[in-house]
Formats: sequence, C-alpha cells, structure tokens
Amino acid sequence: MAHVLIVDDEDAICWGFAKLVRKMGHTAATAATAEEGLALARDQRPAVVVLDVLLPGMSGLEAMPRFHEAFDNVPVVIMTAHGELPTAVEAVRGGAFDYLVKPFDLDVAQRCIERALEPPATTPASRPAEGPIEVDQMVGTSAVMREVFKRIALVAASDACVHLRAESGTGKELAARAIHRYSRRSAGPFVAINVASLSPTLAESELFGHAKGSFTGADASRKGLLEQADGGTIFLDEVADIPAPIQVKLLRALEHREMLPVGANRPVRSDFRIISATHQNLANLVAEGRFRHDLYFRLITFEIEIPPLREHPDDIGPLAKHFLRLLAATRNEPSPALSAAAMAELRRRPWHGNIRELRNAVEHAVVLARGGAIGPEHLPPPVSAGLARGMAQNETAGETLKQLLGQWAEARLRDEPEQENLYERFLEMVEPPLLEAVLRESGGQCAAAARRLGIHRTTLRKKLDQFGLGSE
Repeated sequence: MAHVLIVDDEDAICWGFAKLVRKMGHTAATAATAEEGLALARDQRPAVVVLDVLLPGMSGLEAMPRFHEAFDNVPVVIMTAHGELPTAVEAVRGGAFDYLVKPFDLDVAQRCIERALEPPATTPASRPAEGPIEVDQMVGTSAVMREVFKRIALVAASDACVHLRAESGTGKELAARAIHRYSRRSAGPFVAINVASLSPTLAESELFGHAKGSFTGADASRKGLLEQADGGTIFLDEVADIPAPIQVKLLRALEHREMLPVGANRPVRSDFRIISATHQNLANLVAEGRFRHDLYFRLITFEIEIPPLREHPDDIGPLAKHFLRLLAATRNEPSPALSAAAMAELRRRPWHGNIRELRNAVEHAVVLARGGAIGPEHLPPPVSAGLARGMAQNETAGETLKQLLGQWAEARLRDEPEQENLYERFLEMVEPPLLEAVLRESGGQCAAAARRLGIHRTTLRKKLDQFGLGSE
C-alpha cells in the first residue's frame, strides 16, 4: 500500500483522483495549494505526488523541485488544463514523471499512478533547463494538439529518430524545429530539405556531398547535408521519395554516423539527429517493396502524428489570431480585428489545405481589409471539394507514375538482361511528354519553358530537336 498526495484547487479533481487511488488499494491525501501539499507531505511522506500547474500562490512548476529536493526525487505527475508546448517542455525538463492534460480518462490516470509506483530504475537526474525557454510558433489549445506538444516535449530530450506523419500543410517543419529547439542539440544547425525536390541524379550528392571532379560540373568539393548537420538536426521531409539505392547509403550513415561523399576515397563522420516526415504511409510502401524495411524501422523509432486542421477546429481561432499578429508585426502595425462573422466563416470551412491554407486566407483578408476590421467578405473563396479531390488525385497520379516506371524498369531488366543504354531509353520515353506540356503551358516560348524546367534554353532546344518536337 502506497500513499499518494493530490494537489489541486479544484475539489472535484481532488475527490475523483483520491477515490481512484483508494480504489487501487492505496491511501490518498488532498491539498488545495502547493504550500499545504508540502506541509502534508512532511507529516506523511508520499510515494507519488499529483500536482496541478495553476495553483493559488506557488505554481505547480515552482513546487515540483521543492518536492524533489525534500523527498528524494519523489515521482511528480503534473496536471494542467493549459497544455501549451512551453509548459509541457518545462514540466518534462523539470523532472516531471508524467504529464496529464485535463480532462483525462481515469484509466489513463490509473496507468500513470501504477507506473510511478513501480520500483525506480537507475537513471541520471534530470538536468535543469539552461536559460529561458523560447516560445515556439506552434499554436493550439485543443486536446489533440496538447498531446502533440506532450510527445514533442518527451522526445526532445533524447536522440531518437523521430518520424512525423501528417498531411501537407499541417506544420511538419514547425514540429521538427520545436524538437530541435528543445533538444540538447539546439545550439547546433537545423538543416531542412524536401527530398521530393531533389533530382534523382543529384540526391546522393546533396545528401552525402561530393569530391572535386567526381562528375561533370563538380568544380569543387562540397559538404553534403548530413555533414552540414553535424552537432545538430537534419529534417528530411517527404522521406518516402528517397531513391532506393540511396536508402541503403542513408541506413549506413544512420547506423555508423559516417558517409562516403560521391567520388571520395575516405568517409567523413557527422553526429546528427534525423527527423523525417511524409504524407504517405511508409508501412504500406514497405509492404509493396518500395521502401526498405530496415530503414523504416530505423526512422520510425518515435512517431508523432500531427492531425489535420479539420480534426481540431477549436484551434482555428487561436491560429487565425496568431497569423494576424505575425502579419501585423511584419508591417509594424496594430493587429486588425477579426469580426465574429469572419470567425464563424473560418470555423465553418473544411480547410483541405490545413494550416497553410488558413494562413493564406488570413493574409488575403488583411490585404483586402486595409487596416480595418476583417469581415467574411474579405476572405478568399473556400477551396472547393472538387479542387481538393483534384489535389488528392494529383498526389495519387504521382504515386501511380512512380509505380509504373518501376514496373517498366523491372520488366526491361528481366526480359532484356543484355540490353544496354537503358537510361537513354527511359529518357526517350518520359522526356517528350514533359517537354511538350511545359512548352505548351509557356506559349511555345523556349526561354519561359526552360525556366520552368530549370535547364538552360540551349539544352532545351537541343532536346526539342532530338525528339523532333521543334519550337517556333
């Protein structure tokens, strides 16, 4: 039988928690202030302290180190109805055993108490936070976002690989930056890259670097992104798009913290932490043989799912006001008012583009309102369900294209094992429709089409002549 001390100024919380503890076969005492809780603890030493953050007088976060000091690091479970990310980080860094966000289920509270009463393992004492905790730009007060903040706070203290699973526009990079900011690597670099934006032919050089003269155009040696992240964090967005050959090399870099730049004779070492993200289902890609299972299990050590905005509509208001303040700060102007009708319209929309779409809508409204109050007439038209389906279909079409190209390559390798120039045959198949589409979109203008393609217009003209496409 153990003794549990509950400190909360809400009588209902104290009564409910004490009843749960006694039902578990333990004794319980309750207090309305931290000062009263410390006095009760001196009379009867608790095995676990359950402590609210907001209390009359001394706060729970201020009282926690006093309980630790007076009672040999007694497990302290922090409770709060205000689950902002800085609060979660401060609680975890201050040595909280766990972090409960009100309202919580009784079975969650029971499992928490059971874990706290288990014999303690030999772990180093928590290191106090160094300097003030900066407020991160992630915004949210809903239960689902408080859970995201809690998981960020818990994983930030470790060096585990983190995978963020989320739709586009939900703030994956903000979450990655928050993990880096609250980690021991915060003084090191944060390197972010969208893997889908890398050319397949240059992805290896971008990630691992290259030696001078290793390929045409390599006029100087260049550090790869993994080496640039030494002592810090690298964020690989859309990690599902890493080409298969590079997946092997990335796995080795993760396991040994060293990599061989393209064309180099000696490997280079780099102490980095990887945070990955994708809107795709990596487990499905592994099952289809399109993503290595060993790399998958290496990246997925700790997973955080960031919910789409439609699943936490209570955060639409705080997010909109946050964006208004940010925009006002850039203009050095007071933040414009958001009318009740405009807020109601924001909450009514489905936000297929998530937080990114919301921010764009707010910025659009600020431009039209010209410093006055923002009404619903200042908001842009909502994204239609048809456009949303089209966006989803475009993503699906891209995935289908990748799959078909992979099947084509496998068939050629199987049916024509001695065939050479496979790469040239591949280009002859895929380049003409791309060039035609871009040229048509650019009104037949080579210079504009070359800019869209990211190649020199002389190169484009040669390719057009090669494929007999021509250009006026």
